[in-house]
Amino acid sequence: MNLRGSDIIIECLIEQGVDVVFGYPGGAVLNIYDSLYNYRDKIRHVLTSHEQHAGHAADGYARVSGKTGVVIATSGPGATNLVTALATANMDSTPLVAITGNVSLDLLGLDSFQEVDITGITMPVTKHNFLVRDVNDLADTIRKAFKIASSGRKGPVLIDVPKDITVNTCEFEPAAHESIITVPKITPESESQIKTALELISACERPLIYAGGGVISSGAEKELSRFAEIIDAPVSCSLMGQGGFDQYDSRYIGMLGMHGTKAAAETFKDCDLFIAFGTRFSDRVTGSKKDFSNQTKILHFDIDHSEHSKNIPAYEVLGDMKQTLAMLNKTLSQKNNKAWVEKAGSLYSSAKVLQTGTSKLPVTPMDVIEKLDNLTDGRAVITTEVGQNQMWAAMYYHSRETRTFISSGGLGTMGFGLGAAIGAKIARPEKTVVNIAGDGSFGMNLNELITLSEHNIPVIQLVLNNSVLGMVRQWQRLFYGARFSETTLDRKLDYMKLAEAFGIKGFIIEKTEDVEPVLKTALELGKNQPVLIECRVDRDLNILPMVPPGKNIIEPITEIDFN
Repeated sequence: MNLRGSDIIIECLIEQGVDVVFGYPGGAVLNIYDSLYNYRDKIRHVLTSHEQHAGHAADGYARVSGKTGVVIATSGPGATNLVTALATANMDSTPLVAITGNVSLDLLGLDSFQEVDITGITMPVTKHNFLVRDVNDLADTIRKAFKIASSGRKGPVLIDVPKDITVNTCEFEPAAHESIITVPKITPESESQIKTALELISACERPLIYAGGGVISSGAEKELSRFAEIIDAPVSCSLMGQGGFDQYDSRYIGMLGMHGTKAAAETFKDCDLFIAFGTRFSDRVTGSKKDFSNQTKILHFDIDHSEHSKNIPAYEVLGDMKQTLAMLNKTLSQKNNKAWVEKAGSLYSSAKVLQTGTSKLPVTPMDVIEKLDNLTDGRAVITTEVGQNQMWAAMYYHSRETRTFISSGGLGTMGFGLGAAIGAKIARPEKTVVNIAGDGSFGMNLNELITLSEHNIPVIQLVLNNSVLGMVRQWQRLFYGARFSETTLDRKLDYMKLAEAFGIKGFIIEKTEDVEPVLKTALELGKNQPVLIECRVDRDLNILPMVPPGKNIIEPITEIDFN
């Protein structure tokens, strides 16, 4: 059948199983939006207030659903507003397809109105990108984009479509959606790697498992749980790996790294084999790379060969986490390390973090997040912004299910969480979705409250309001002589009037006795409508433990006098 380019785009999206897209219209994508109107019974479009947050919404949708997220933006500033969202998805290996409009082919390179070289701009922050110059190539380009985004190590792909391509017509032949193969081919080299891994695991007596985002991306949660049982080992998760292992499980000992638990640090110090799955060994995890590398034997499983020994030298195994873990579980014999596992668990349950000053306000973020964890049994979808709120959420909310803790781990994007929460709720409407934010991050995306209200998306927005940029202020306290340069906000913002202006129910938590009733009410209302909660907390509370940058992770700071 003969179709114009804009209709081909929508047909291909439907072909790829897409039923929702996020975006913001503009001149260069008018034809695409005209086609969306005609196909509105098959594809839902969610209009956000800003293209960046549309990108984050597509990202959150992808992380929670396991499908590829889709975002549409117009040319020029519409496209450049997507760059941060694309970089966020790229760092965290999220499958995303971004479709941007551009000026017509005859206007490219002439500094035309709202023209920008978006493929050039996004080359470093996408897995791949395309500029479509012929409508006959459009369908195959879209199919390739989805395949690239969803295969191997997943990531964002951008398709830039000049406006005349969306008008031009050609014959369109529907194609079956290809199943994606994510597993690298088994080679003699990888067979040798697996043999070495089996030998190391069989010989070790004090193993520690470290699970990264690759476990979740490959759907390997059950295989990981079974592996931990077979080799009888404690488990630590990275920030991206939160939810990849049930954190109510007695084997779980918290995160490792800059803001990891003392238990994870002590267990790492004493282990004789560190088994890492699907992680890139970020500097926030390793601290001093020399000290980290010299601590113990390290066995690293990853689907991306470029991650092997990039940051930390290790015994390497290339492969998909689900397939690899299944193979290990089938081959390994049951081990018994009861004393070792109990020691790690005892460290986790007994470790205390001290802040020797007294909070000037009655409620702490820890109180609120622990109560939220208790009321939801660790089964809500939690999205976060970046900073202290993010670390408190990771430390005090114990995620029990996969794809339920959504955070910007690599790029550290303030403003990520509310857009991600929108996408998460649309992906899993039956789940409670809570975005945990600091007031600094909330200032970057509060305009998306109107998206919640307009579309009646039942997301609970929890703002931990300490009137400062908390994480930066903490660094200024520790490393800059408490010279608080431009980190004190003290904004004259009435959150309840803000909620009312956006048509959202608002609540304040100021006293200890407010915590449980406000959260219970919000969780009940949040089944059917968006809710905003402002929780007023002390600006001088710190995230502890904390390993100073570049220092040995086995020596975290666990005590600070913040008065």
